[in-house]
Amino acid sequence: MKGERVAQLELLLHSHPEGLRRAEIARRLGVHRSTISRYVDDLKQYIDIYEENNLIKIKDREEDENIALSVYESLAFNLSAEMLATSTEFQNPHLASGLRKIAMNMRSYAPKISENVVSLAEQIDKKIQEKKESSKFNSILEVLIDSWVSGRIVRIVQSLKGFDSIETELAPYFIGFREEESSRHPISVTGRLRHTTEIITIDISTITSAIILDETYTIPDNLKPFKFPDREERYEAIDMVPLSLKLKERSAMNVFHSVVHGSPIFEKQSDGTLICNMDVENSIELYLRIIQCGDSVEILGPDSFRKKFCKMLNKILALYQ
Repeated sequence: MKGERVAQLELLLHSHPEGLRRAEIARRLGVHRSTISRYVDDLKQYIDIYEENNLIKIKDREEDENIALSVYESLAFNLSAEMLATSTEFQNPHLASGLRKIAMNMRSYAPKISENVVSLAEQIDKKIQEKKESSKFNSILEVLIDSWVSGRIVRIVQSLKGFDSIETELAPYFIGFREEESSRHPISVTGRLRHTTEIITIDISTITSAIILDETYTIPDNLKPFKFPDREERYEAIDMVPLSLKLKERSAMNVFHSVVHGSPIFEKQSDGTLICNMDVENSIELYLRIIQCGDSVEILGPDSFRKKFCKMLNKILALYQ
């Protein structure tokens, strides 16, 4: 099995098909230059690499196909790449890697454009190294992409202004740009909330952690991409209930997303369950959402609401007895 540093070296060389000097590799990996030779020797056991003009490179495979763009296509690509690199808050190392690979194919017929594209990739790398937030953002983005590709549910934690951290379990359907009135173009993930049929879109920059769960999902064939809920639809309801719930699974909170409620406050119990306290709109929608949770949720209070809920359940059961 390859060590962590060797794996990082492989990724670095794949991202720089033009090759890198040992000093530059050491700088990017954050190690002493004297250790690079050992990493190179270790990596040679797995892939074909060589050194030419003091540059360490990965040897092209015969089955790798070159992309041949016209000069017009090359220039259009260069302009598009510049717009992409400057219109997002967070830069992505995979974008820089892809730009370098395409730039290598342009060298023979569009050398000036090739130089521009390589320079753009270097600018992206520099911004990533300068901004710690970019590294965290890209790590979360990669987890979401892995979740999407593998078709597995992902548990995310969001940090929203004016709210406590919110934990959500999501089935990612789309990842892409979202336009806002403020002219921002944040990269967002759109998907279905677990335990519900509701589709939401989340700005990835608000996500502080993401973990893939061992639970699969499928994307509907007839799904329409990108639904953008307006947060300002939340309002002060006339009749609010100071609800106290006992949760077997925190993800059951997803069913309350369509119900007007205040910020939930959680207390973890010794048996692993959670107590959630929050003000919730008193409506038939609330009753239906609690029923939807099955035995994953129990109403603890207020006692008057618990009695009303039981009374409604008894009326429903009476229809079938």
